[in-house]
Amino acid sequence: MAEIVIDQQPVHVFLTPEFAPVPVSTDDIGDLYMFDNEEDALSLGSYGWGGRWGRNRNTSAKLKENGKVGKNGTNDLNNSNGKTIEESIQEASDDDDERIEQEDYDSDDSEAHSRVGDIFTAPCRAAEQAEEFVKKVWEAGWRVVHHNSLPNWLRDNDFLHKGHRLPTNSFLECFKSIFRVHTETGNIWSHLLGMIAFIGITTFFVTRPTLEIQWQEKAVFSAFFMGAIVCLGFSWVFHTVFNHSHRIGKLFNKLDYCGIAILTMGSFVPWLYYGFYCHLGLKVFYMVLTFSLGTACITVSLWDKFSEPRFRPLRAGVFIAFGLSGVIPALHIVIKYGFWWAVNKASLGWLSLMAMLYIVGAIIYAVRIPERFFPGKFDIWFQSHQIFHMFVLAAAFVHYHGITEIAYQRLVFGDCLSDELF
Repeated sequence: MAEIVIDQQPVHVFLTPEFAPVPVSTDDIGDLYMFDNEEDALSLGSYGWGGRWGRNRNTSAKLKENGKVGKNGTNDLNNSNGKTIEESIQEASDDDDERIEQEDYDSDDSEAHSRVGDIFTAPCRAAEQAEEFVKKVWEAGWRVVHHNSLPNWLRDNDFLHKGHRLPTNSFLECFKSIFRVHTETGNIWSHLLGMIAFIGITTFFVTRPTLEIQWQEKAVFSAFFMGAIVCLGFSWVFHTVFNHSHRIGKLFNKLDYCGIAILTMGSFVPWLYYGFYCHLGLKVFYMVLTFSLGTACITVSLWDKFSEPRFRPLRAGVFIAFGLSGVIPALHIVIKYGFWWAVNKASLGWLSLMAMLYIVGAIIYAVRIPERFFPGKFDIWFQSHQIFHMFVLAAAFVHYHGITEIAYQRLVFGDCLSDELF
């Protein structure tokens, strides 16, 4: 309980702990109660309200606004509402409590909304942080260099200046580079995706019911499918691991060229099978010739010096010659059955287009177009080797369409009346 003096009359006020007495200025007390002299204000100030009044002056403002405390102290208060000062103070304090409770409620509500907002924004912030982390790890763990920084055995194309991988001596690091950007990224993915596509086509084809596709057709087409899968598989693996070490690079470079020979042999099988469908002797002769030339290409490919950069024109020439060997059986069909029969029934047009794609791609690869004319401008994308890869893929799909057409024509034409040797 505290005692205040108003109009020289003592008034007792019960103060709760939250209104613990603290010193307040006489100006504040005088302004609140509008005392005539400073002594009264000083008397009240020595026992003034702490707690809420000290923290917030809304209580005093309410008393002053309602006229509950004025110049005449208790007389004005009793005349206005008939209440004592103690009751007026308690009423103002209660109002202040209600206001503070409302503010606390509003604050809790704002915090709840803030927490709800955090729930929705947290994933975005987490994604941004994860992206930044991956970027830093990527930059810290991956490095490409200029062509001049490569060892001699990795300097295959002088017109590609930047973005080369250094030797890793690690298959894991080589295969991790599949998902990074460098001079071999396009070469890897072009034939990796092509291999996956042919695996899907092969699976669909060989799982057809026998009433739909007979086992002979499945076997003949599978020779081409397996050739395409092996070729594309060797290719993308070579471009992935050739920077492992000099020894590994040479090994897979040989396998890469062997894959090209295997694809060429596999491509000839269905066309010779259906083109000379009723001529067993010619069919066997040309297949043996094809496999002999293919084996020769594989043997040359396994020769160590054949993989050196200075033998690039020779490599291209050998495979062009192997591809052009298909001209001989094509001319034979034209002479035997006529040009238009060969075009309409033996898919000679599609075969010619396939050969043209292979030849043009090989020439682009050998001459190194376009980086020869714009050194350093096609280091990552649209270099000659990537263009060559795209021509190989296009030729493979064109050939698949062509042998499908000739197989369909053979089914429509029917079986042979009699098998001829030649």
